[in-house]
Amino acid sequence: MKTTYWTTTVLTASYLLWSSYSYIFSKSTIAGVKDLGFPNHFRIELAVLKVIAVIILLVPQVPIQIKEWAYVGAGLFYITAIVAHAAHRDPLFLNLINLVLLAVLIISNLYLKKLSL
Repeated sequence: MKTTYWTTTVLTASYLLWSSYSYIFSKSTIAGVKDLGFPNHFRIELAVLKVIAVIILLVPQVPIQIKEWAYVGAGLFYITAIVAHAAHRDPLFLNLINLVLLAVLIISNLYLKKLSL
């Protein structure tokens, strides 16, 4: 159980960290976020919140109730990305990636709950 939890948690954290980095430094990502209709400050806010979520998810001493909020925030990010890409009529592949990432996030959360019982 611990292996599944840590594998899915590290995968989630890795993606969130990479995504945060690209929101700040990748010109194509910055342009893509703007093209989706989001304001520039929203891109920065998401990048910062993702880094905070990574810290919360990876530090074992953080209380489970706080981790739950990080899961909710990451889940909302994935759902927002799915809706934005669908509304923008982006390739289906982008939404499939976000659905897989959402599933990995859910598995991580389920195993966190199993380990804490």
